[in-house]
Amino acid sequence: MHRICLLFAAAFFLASNLTAAERPNVVIIMSDDMGFSDIGCYGGEIQTPNLDGLAAGGLRFTQFYNMARCCPTRASLLTGLYPHQAGVGHMMDDHGKPGYTGNLNADCRTIAQVLKPAGYRSYASGKWHVTRNTQPEGDKHNWPLQRGFERYYGMISGAGSFYDPFTLCRDNTLISPYADAEYQPKQYYFTDAISDHAVKFIGEHERDHQQEPFFLYVTYTAAHWPMHALPEDIAKYKGKYDAGYEAIRKARLAKSAELGLIDKAQGLAPQAGDWDAVKNREREIACMEVYAAMVDRMDQGIGKIIAELKRTNRFDNTLIFFLQDNGGCAEANGRNVTMNREDGPRKDKPSLPPIAPTALPNTNTPPQTRDGYPVRQGPNVIPGPYDTYVAYGQGWANVSNTPFREYKHWVHEGGISTPLIAHWPKGITAKGELRKQPGHLIDLMATCVDLAEAKYPAEATPLVGLSLRPAFQNEPLKRDAIYWEHEGNRAVRVGDWKLVAKHNQEWELYDIAQDRIEAKNLAAKHPEKVREMSELYTKWAERSNVAPWPVAQAAAKKNAKKKGN
Repeated sequence: MHRICLLFAAAFFLASNLTAAERPNVVIIMSDDMGFSDIGCYGGEIQTPNLDGLAAGGLRFTQFYNMARCCPTRASLLTGLYPHQAGVGHMMDDHGKPGYTGNLNADCRTIAQVLKPAGYRSYASGKWHVTRNTQPEGDKHNWPLQRGFERYYGMISGAGSFYDPFTLCRDNTLISPYADAEYQPKQYYFTDAISDHAVKFIGEHERDHQQEPFFLYVTYTAAHWPMHALPEDIAKYKGKYDAGYEAIRKARLAKSAELGLIDKAQGLAPQAGDWDAVKNREREIACMEVYAAMVDRMDQGIGKIIAELKRTNRFDNTLIFFLQDNGGCAEANGRNVTMNREDGPRKDKPSLPPIAPTALPNTNTPPQTRDGYPVRQGPNVIPGPYDTYVAYGQGWANVSNTPFREYKHWVHEGGISTPLIAHWPKGITAKGELRKQPGHLIDLMATCVDLAEAKYPAEATPLVGLSLRPAFQNEPLKRDAIYWEHEGNRAVRVGDWKLVAKHNQEWELYDIAQDRIEAKNLAAKHPEKVREMSELYTKWAERSNVAPWPVAQAAAKKNAKKKGN
């Protein structure tokens, strides 16, 4: 009997051992600082026909989660671990604790590294943001090519001008977009550059490595501040947001409910901002018009990627994921204070010396443009042009996160809820269906390993995610819990129960099935559930390198002093 079982197992393995041509290509597309309801197929009014088309031809997950902030999300997605396990529990700073080094650690592996032995070639275009080492001649051990990717174009750091990106990089070399012999469009715009290089990598792979599958990681900086967009895209949204925050939220709630994504009866989280009290309404409307234009332009670029997959006959056997790194961003960068910058309209003539085309930007918030205009910030600056640097603000972030509570940074639903679109004609037979299984971006690595038939290295930190393959067939994802921590904001979800707290505040308990806007705190009614789930969280935090926030600074200061010597 034992021999028969062994023979059956061997036969099953051989039958499931797909050829390179049969294993899917994988494209993961991620946007930046966008909310749950922004794209059309999740309830928004922004024109996203290409993403909507992927959703119509595939699946939309209604309860998928990220890690509430850019760097932890990227570390988690790339490694299939919680971010603290990968060394990036906060941002790109070294706090002297294993979970907070500001660098991917040596015990984790990226998707690219794991898929390479399985015969995949990997490419990345866009924002990297998982290393604190960004100097041109500095340590590059955590740059994309050293982490398994064959080609890279994008921003090593986390933010910058869309017209003149900070830490712009091709492969292992920082470059200036204005002295780049390989890419000179009529108008440089970073979103377009990300799309164009993703298309280029697909085309080059088809030309040179046609028999091999590929992994492509596309990470847009849209719609992260600064609000920069091209005039032709902004023009599409003139007048669309004149009615203000509340009207747009109500319209999105109704559309999301009609699409089956949320339960309209649960209502809306509290309104942020009083539209009647907005002082400079022209500027406030412009912020959302520009934001929408940024998302629109990203969708246009996704259309280029889809077109190239079709041109190379790879579309049908390519699994495309789309998701977001955190919820809408309530940060006020450049909105209300000038920071010694000029406020108001641009002057008639440049007042500063021009910057050489070959020079590399040395900050993510440049003081001036290449042609000598001061970069403008403040309450009277209309966003969009290259000499502005403004965020869209809390009121519109609240709209983006419709119907949920809180924002980027926090682990209430508004901070961690993301769309997830999954499209794969050869592997997902369902078209336009919803999947309500709770999932997390730790699951993307596990899915890639599963579908690529890759072997995850035994010496690396074990994966904590689950393959989404069962969910593609609408089967449950069998897990005990999902966890979060960022800046002391913490949460654990078990089934439909979610325990969540802000930094230094008491636990709150919600039944997500009945109250996803987190309006009815049940902690006092179910103290035993709070105790049980908080114990789960404590055990997870201990095994996952989560330190109490704020992380002790003594070790970091000691290290800094050593470096100074």
